[in-house]
Amino acid sequence: MKEINDAPLLPQVPIIRLPRPPSPSGRGFDLTSPRALAFCPSKDQQKCRSSLRQGFLRCLIASAGRPVTFRLYQCVIVSANRFNACDIEGHNFQVSELQTPIGVQKEALIRGPDIISYTFQL
Repeated sequence: MKEINDAPLLPQVPIIRLPRPPSPSGRGFDLTSPRALAFCPSKDQQKCRSSLRQGFLRCLIASAGRPVTFRLYQCVIVSANRFNACDIEGHNFQVSELQTPIGVQKEALIRGPDIISYTFQL
């Protein structure tokens, strides 16, 4: 005979399998997994991208404070007396004393997608 104090059994819940945790060395997930191999470029590509990125960043550092000319779409050419900064992706350029066809802007932010080319005066 069943006792009155017995609690009913709860339904069983399936166990969720989580992905493998990072390696004990603390270097992230397994680099030999199929997912990592699909998204990870080869060492030669990484080295090439690294050197190109380093050259681009050195160019930006060397050009700080120099006059710059931007060639934009619609055959518009604007120049600034001073190049100040660029964001990490190169999408925005901050300049001072931007000379445009309609006047001079003391400070300006130029969007990268609007630029065809830019040149620095050494």
